[in-house]
Amino acid sequence: MKHIIFPKSLKKGDKIAIISPAGSVEESQLENGLKLIQSKGYEPILGKHLYSQYSNGYSYAGTEKERISDMNWAFNDDEISAIWASRGGYGCQHLLRNLRLSKFRKNPKWYIGYSDNTVIQSYLLKNGFASIHGQTIKTSSFGVTEESYDLTFDILQGKLPKYWIEKSPFNKDGNAEGELVGGNLALIYALLGTPYSFNFKDKILFIEDIGENYYALDRMMISLDLAGVFRQIKGLIVGGMTNIGNEKDNKNYEESFDEFAYQLISERIKKYDFPVIFGFPNGHIYDNRPLIIGGKASFKSDKKVEINF
Repeated sequence: MKHIIFPKSLKKGDKIAIISPAGSVEESQLENGLKLIQSKGYEPILGKHLYSQYSNGYSYAGTEKERISDMNWAFNDDEISAIWASRGGYGCQHLLRNLRLSKFRKNPKWYIGYSDNTVIQSYLLKNGFASIHGQTIKTSSFGVTEESYDLTFDILQGKLPKYWIEKSPFNKDGNAEGELVGGNLALIYALLGTPYSFNFKDKILFIEDIGENYYALDRMMISLDLAGVFRQIKGLIVGGMTNIGNEKDNKNYEESFDEFAYQLISERIKKYDFPVIFGFPNGHIYDNRPLIIGGKASFKSDKKVEINF
């Protein structure tokens, strides 16, 4: 098994690169996040194309060449101690073939993001580096708790998270231990069969998603099943399933933990005997608590669910 490297802890005054690897953002959308970083004693360094816009069927934060340039600068600049994505959206897959880790390998840095950033985190893990699946700088319409950010800063400072959550009726009780992989389900699905896909063997898989039709969610679960993912993992953690289904037909459209989505997922994995936790507070939700992709995680699910790193 490959040894997974945790980047070194940050100290006050360290520089955090802020980049936009996917969708475009406006300055006003990042003001609060940048102020928060400064209030914690760190210096945000803005990528050259952080606020660039390039329209090509989607509003990207610059051309592929511009976004790749910012990413490789952040990875390899010796003065940068961590990298924080401004947002997700779509576009991170464009970068994969052109990412460079020459200096990063000698000076690994925490990469923080979620949603479309799942593909960057899979790339880093394939190369032996852990990352933080947590809140981006831009907060969406559903907002984000102060604790979600505080817990991310805790990880940056070397304090690993421990979580206790309420038991869901959809859970499958049991204990599991293994390296944590995953993130946004649509991106896990999109990477299947590529050299950039997660290795699922003996892993704990985390999934979350937003804005998918129920049939699309079902399609992705079947694809993971057909690819043999569920025959390989030791456990499954299901986070937010937000705005799933058709808005007009779904009474739970604004729910973070969509009950019918959970039912669909349960049905697709019922033939497997690995333990499952539903309702973990991570994803496109208000209470978005960070997870460590590549971290050794353990959980037990009985009366109260406990997750440790």
